[in-house]
Amino acid sequence: MKSVILACLALSIMLSAKVHAAENLLIISIDGLRWQEVFQGIDSSIVELQSNEQQQGLKKDFSADTEALKRQKLMPFLWQELVKKGLIIGNRTLGSKMNVSNDMWFSYPGYNELLTGKPDPKITSNDNVPNTNITFLEWLNQQSGYQNKVAAFGSWDVFPAIINQQRSGVMVNAGFESAVWPNLSAKAQWLNTLQQQIPSPWHNVRFDAFTVGFASEYIDTHHPKVIYIALGETDDYAHQGHYAEYIRGAHRDDQFIALLWQQLQSIKSYHNNTNLIITVDHGRGNTAQMWQHHSSHKVMKKSATTDAESQGIIGSDQIWLAAMGPDIKPLGELSIAGQYYLSQVAATALNFLNFLPSNYATDIGSTINIMQSNP
Repeated sequence: MKSVILACLALSIMLSAKVHAAENLLIISIDGLRWQEVFQGIDSSIVELQSNEQQQGLKKDFSADTEALKRQKLMPFLWQELVKKGLIIGNRTLGSKMNVSNDMWFSYPGYNELLTGKPDPKITSNDNVPNTNITFLEWLNQQSGYQNKVAAFGSWDVFPAIINQQRSGVMVNAGFESAVWPNLSAKAQWLNTLQQQIPSPWHNVRFDAFTVGFASEYIDTHHPKVIYIALGETDDYAHQGHYAEYIRGAHRDDQFIALLWQQLQSIKSYHNNTNLIITVDHGRGNTAQMWQHHSSHKVMKKSATTDAESQGIIGSDQIWLAAMGPDIKPLGELSIAGQYYLSQVAATALNFLNFLPSNYATDIGSTINIMQSNP
């Protein structure tokens, strides 16, 4: 009898200890990708405003008879693999809502909220200045087992400042920076050369292919436990009003995420040992006339010329989140009414890694309840 009790006690301890399955985390943000395209596919009202050639190309590649098929054509990995195995939040037509908490509705405030778990009212611009706030990436980089095991890659050249690379010690590669880490692979060296030879349409944002390429090579060489990848093409093409390129950028990003996930599953230390979170820093306008813009009324009222402009870009605080991995409930597309915020991602990420979010900060957004087993 005593041996039975001891065996049951041992089993109970083992089960309680195995709350979290995965030791690694991949977080990906896609700058300003609207929930409308993610859940409904290409927007016909915007397509009709494009040139005939662009209309034909978009309809050929991304149109379908139903929204479900259209969104699968746009982001096949997201809908055919991730959502089937994990979950997605933010389809407002089903009552699932997610928003930013900051009152700016543009990038630096959004990324700060994502990475610190709370908005900072002092951040009111996208200026390339070091963040005074400590991101959870920086905090993790100081924890036992995670030192020098946190890495970030971004298409926008402001990420070294957002993560405060100099203070945090986090390995950050962003903008047009070359790979300079130890033991550079031949491919990483080739990417360094190629990045200098291929001009970007933008002065401070590189193509996402380089961001993903550098991240992939770093993963192969250094096996970081926490990886943050910030993709940016979608936002810049949108600001230029190039809906076709915005759509194709989103499609490429879906393919990049699929390749990264396949890579991780092919490496023993990551296989079935990694959780994935995908989200955005802000939304965009919710009409065909305003889709390319984003900013709140607080920002817009400074330069507004009409009453409509002074209200801000309606819809650009609306975002979404998808997740998949051994610790994540396979809930599919959330259709239960609920309200979530970008400020909750930091606590959720830390919870996945078996850290108490309160040990990082006590004033951040609460954990989103999407784990298979919560402590």
